[in-house]
Amino acid sequence: MASAAEQLAANLNLSSFAKATELKKRIWFTLGALIIYRLGTYIPVPGVDATVMGQLLHQNQGGIIGMFDMFTGGALGRMTVFALNIMPYISASIIVQLLSTALPSLEALKKEGDQGRKKLNAYTRYLTVLIALFQAYGIAMGLEHITNNGASAVVTPGPFFILSSVITLVGGTMFLMWLGEQITSRGVGNGISLIIFAGIVANLPHALASLFQLGYTGALSPFFVLLFLVLAGATIAFIVFMEQAQRRVVIQYPKRQVGSRMFGGDSSHMPLKVNTAGVIPPIFASSVLLIPVTISGFMNGKNMPGWLNTLGQEFGQGQPLYMIFYAAMILFFSYFYAAVTFNPEETAENLRKQGGFVPGIRPGSNTARYFDRILSRLTTIGALYLVAVCLLPQILISRYNVPFYFGGTSLIIIVSVTIDTMTQVQSHLVAHRYQGLIRKQRGGRGNAKGDQSRGVRRR
Repeated sequence: MASAAEQLAANLNLSSFAKATELKKRIWFTLGALIIYRLGTYIPVPGVDATVMGQLLHQNQGGIIGMFDMFTGGALGRMTVFALNIMPYISASIIVQLLSTALPSLEALKKEGDQGRKKLNAYTRYLTVLIALFQAYGIAMGLEHITNNGASAVVTPGPFFILSSVITLVGGTMFLMWLGEQITSRGVGNGISLIIFAGIVANLPHALASLFQLGYTGALSPFFVLLFLVLAGATIAFIVFMEQAQRRVVIQYPKRQVGSRMFGGDSSHMPLKVNTAGVIPPIFASSVLLIPVTISGFMNGKNMPGWLNTLGQEFGQGQPLYMIFYAAMILFFSYFYAAVTFNPEETAENLRKQGGFVPGIRPGSNTARYFDRILSRLTTIGALYLVAVCLLPQILISRYNVPFYFGGTSLIIIVSVTIDTMTQVQSHLVAHRYQGLIRKQRGGRGNAKGDQSRGVRRR
């Protein structure tokens, strides 16, 4: 079995890719959709002064606006039709996922298969519209009060501007949601993740140019630039290793006799990822902790209580208090999200119904406690890994003025989406290879039958 798998993997080379016409169509469709997305990040919202918005973003790069602009691929800083990006859909998906574990009605939909999944997706779309309406209205109202050096961010404020901005921003989000679903169904998959990935990667050349500019002007030594590139490569390799790391729990199925034949007796494994929560904990922790910095940046220290101004300074990126709370919140959200996404009792019950068991562990509650113990240990390792990856770039940013786009969150997103996309492409290649073998086998049988019929006719 292993030799057959190794031989199949060896055959997945460039020649196999060249023959996979269906896969090439999916890749071209994905590239075309991502190009449309990038073009949309340069179409401005009517009535907004892009110069004022660019200056405002430059002044608040350390706040939540800078992080949000990173995920939108610069669309927020340019205030374009995709300024909200796909974030309302992600927020709606997380809320529906959390509610599906708390509300029995939604939890029952999860167990109904495809029909229940369609209903949950419909609820997610409706909630996306509500969140996008709320965020778009807040942005439109905030734009009317933004001024920089006496210049207003809105050319002609008023109700018509608010209405047009809300329609434009909500329409852009809904279009991106539809585009992501099209990439998932007609492209290589992971449409929503690929849109976020494209937004982050689009700004990496500018970040690299800024880094080399610092080395060219003497702000950073060439040795440090080289050391930083080596450290970035080692960090990416470490992220790849941790994102693919998993604990394989052996599952045994008993033998059963049907008539005179014996079935079952096979063993498989249940993979449990080390980083079960993914990139959700750093995103949540950053969003919560950067709120004081954002408020302080908007108010510029005026008309603001002294304690809030001090809090905004202490929670600035690179400050010790920020580092401590950032690490603590990553740990909290890692355990919370892992507990939400994986239910040991439900997993153990499903395994018992299928007749499977963990060798040496009694089915039922003992298996559930065994899964819970393993998940707790894996979550601890995964949370510490997230803390290390996210805090190291923060230290480089605060002490050495390294470009913001080299943050740990962006690196984790880039690596995770790349791994998932490569897995999707490989699965398409494997499917194409199997289809080719089946066609050859059927063709060989057809030729053999034809030869036999011709032999009969000759006789």
